[in-house]
Amino acid sequence: MEKKIIASGKFLKILSVDGWEYAERFHCTGIVIIVPVLDDGRIVLVEQFRKPVQAKVIELPAGLAGDYEEVRNEPLENAARRELLEETGYTADKLVLLAEGPPSPGMSTEIVTIFGAYGLKKVSEGGGDESEDIQVHLVPLEEMDDFCEKKRREGKLIDPKIFSGLYFILKK
Repeated sequence: MEKKIIASGKFLKILSVDGWEYAERFHCTGIVIIVPVLDDGRIVLVEQFRKPVQAKVIELPAGLAGDYEEVRNEPLENAARRELLEETGYTADKLVLLAEGPPSPGMSTEIVTIFGAYGLKKVSEGGGDESEDIQVHLVPLEEMDDFCEKKRREGKLIDPKIFSGLYFILKK
């Protein structure tokens, strides 16, 4: 197996193994996805513009673990709590590990860890960090189909990981 670096940037490198090209992140110990469920059953989703797809995307709150020096060795649960607060303004009394696995195994080395978040309390506005412009949506579970269809008609993309997260939440 011959591993070759094709390109390297500030955050990613593109590798080739036996002719198969894929991406790998620098300074990242994991990816966390949070499925925040309010006590009344609403799901907390986020909407933000994603440059690679040149569109606003409806998604679950998520982020990188260990992506900068101050949090280089943080546990994944800590990263999930940090990202939940940063993106949505909510804290969680309880996080539950729901699943982990590769979201795009043919293109990236990333492994995502999905947490259910319960006992939510709104403590700030959220909206992301200085590089993000995140809108928060509180969606009743029974309205998810209509909400997603409405957003699609508005030209927004729906991240299918939402449905994976809902699957695991509903099984618990």
